Amino acid sequence: MIDYQKRRGDMYDLMAREGIALAFFEDAEGRRDPTVRWLSGHPGDALLFLTVDRKTILVPWDVNLAVLYGQADSIVPYGVFDRRPLTALQGVAKRLKIPRGSKIEIPPVTPYLLFLEYVGGLSDFDIICRNSGIHGEAEKLRAVKDEEEIRIYRTVAGITNELISLLEENIRSGKLKTEADAALFIEAEARGQGCEGTGFTTLAAGPDRSYGIHAFPPYTAAPFAGRGLSILDFGLKYSGYTTDVTLTFVRDPSPAQEKLLALTEKAYKLALSLVEDGRPAREIARMVDILFGKSKKAMPHGLGHGIGLQEHESPAIRDREDNGWILKPGMIFTLEPGLYDPSLGGCRLENDVLLTETGAEALTEARIVRL
Repeated sequence: MIDYQKRRGDMYDLMAREGIALAFFEDAEGRRDPTVRWLSGHPGDALLFLTVDRKTILVPWDVNLAVLYGQADSIVPYGVFDRRPLTALQGVAKRLKIPRGSKIEIPPVTPYLLFLEYVGGLSDFDIICRNSGIHGEAEKLRAVKDEEEIRIYRTVAGITNELISLLEENIRSGKLKTEADAALFIEAEARGQGCEGTGFTTLAAGPDRSYGIHAFPPYTAAPFAGRGLSILDFGLKYSGYTTDVTLTFVRDPSPAQEKLLALTEKAYKLALSLVEDGRPAREIARMVDILFGKSKKAMPHGLGHGIGLQEHESPAIRDREDNGWILKPGMIFTLEPGLYDPSLGGCRLENDVLLTETGAEALTEARIVRL
């Protein structure tokens, strides 16, 4: 059972230290933030308000859904506030009797024109909008999974692994012939196993389209797993949390394609061996880039990323100056080295890795499948 009260307690403590009277989170079209679900359990569009005196108000679009899944001190339908975020913020501040002059923190992704509306409509308060505040702290807390989140991940990883084996079996037997066959098979199996669906649109790229990092369109009626290299990138969503894996299917590869495959497998093994408590995430990505560079190859994307209620979360596993993430036990992230060539096609190997107190544990079993 997820302890939402404990999660909110960490936020309340930070608000007290920072002198924030009211914090506002928004999960709505155009400004998605799964922190609302992380703090309340509500899986739909909603606004969430936390006060420094440890009160929580959930303002959902769908009240029936919120009553079923949401955990908050009170639930107020969004319609009460004319379905406008400014009106909701004004109404909640009034209901909770937030003192004049208090600091109210709003999401850092708030558009500038809406920010001006908040400032003008709440002129009695000090409106705070910053990257490193309450919302940034929530991002850090979400990056380290608790026991219940790890339990969920072990469950969904198990389902993902079963599906990986089914995919290989059905592709080998010729039952799945096209990109669409593979993608739709994943969707149907995910639902049948009790998942909420896929965590993102499945990417299935046959030999003629695997040269792209993310094929466009994501999948077509084109043949899959024919001669050459085919990429299948998918994730399953269970209790809100998604896996993210990539398999490469190989048939009759050329010597040049074999080199791409061998180098990708070598990079994956190197990355996994470097995962440990206290290691800068950037360092792992740099070592993989160096490995590719020795063969005069370059990976055109980051080595990996955190996963959770979204398919891309913190920590970032990439070699950039702004990447200051340090690996800690409880973090779950992908490692996904890949190489792509317009004439040879592409290959990528991606698994989900949990850092435990004793080291790295690959939760998923994606692989390069030779047909």
